[in-house]
This record gives sequence, C-alpha cells and structure tokens, in this order.
Amino acid sequence: MGLWSFVKDSGKKLFGGGDEAPDADALKKEVKDLGLGADDVDISVIGDKVKVSGAGLTKAIREKVILAVGNVAGVAEVEDDGDDDNTVFHTVQKGENLSVIAQKTLGKASRYPEIFEANKPMLTHPDKIYPGQVLRIPQDDEA
Repeated sequence: MGLWSFVKDSGKKLFGGGDEAPDADALKKEVKDLGLGADDVDISVIGDKVKVSGAGLTKAIREKVILAVGNVAGVAEVEDDGDDDNTVFHTVQKGENLSVIAQKTLGKASRYPEIFEANKPMLTHPDKIYPGQVLRIPQDDEA
C-alpha cells in the first residue's frame, strides 16, 4: 500500500474542474481516455485524496494510473492498495527537463528517453513537462 503526494494546484484541469478535486467518474474517464487498459481499476475521491484499487494491474499500469489521477488539478494525494516496493516518482522542479531528471535519478542524462517512455501516454513530447508534475522513474528490474 502506498500514499503519494502531488501538488494540488498544479496539473491537468478536467472539464468543469476548478480548484477542487474532480469526482471519481471524471478521473475514471481520464484513465480510460489515456488508454491505460485499466478497466478493472476502482477510483474513489474523499476531499482532495484519491484512492485507487484494482486487482491484476501490472506495476507499470498501476503507477501510470496513480500518475494519471494524481497529476490532475485539485488532487493532493493518491492512495493505492498495490505493493509500492521499488516505486520511484519524481516531482518536476522549475528549470528541470528530462535530461536533468535522468541525470539525477538514473545517473546519465542520455537516459531521458527511458523516463519519457515510462510516462506515456501522459507525456506526449519530452519537452512538455511542468513544475509540480510527478513522473515515474523506471527501475532496472522493469521489463
């Protein structure tokens, strides 16, 4: 089980969304629209905290679902019922790009494409990241 923090006032604004967290249906639609293949995921919202659960999700898909709902404006925390061993997330700081993040987290700036690939489909271009956005950092044990 893991609890992940996000920057509440940063992130994608969903239709009709203000500063408050969107409802569970809007977040489920976001996950579906991203094509994450997580049809069995259950999402609930209490205040600015989102709870994600679902059996049979791969580690990569589970992490992408966490990021898909966490990087939505109004969401401050995401709790999931999966195993958080070896899960690494990075919150983008002002002035960072994927090369800088790769140097910090993977030891080589040239490994930035791995971070980009690990965050598809949420990222559509390596240069389109923003401060406060949370990214998943792939680990060497991933296939």
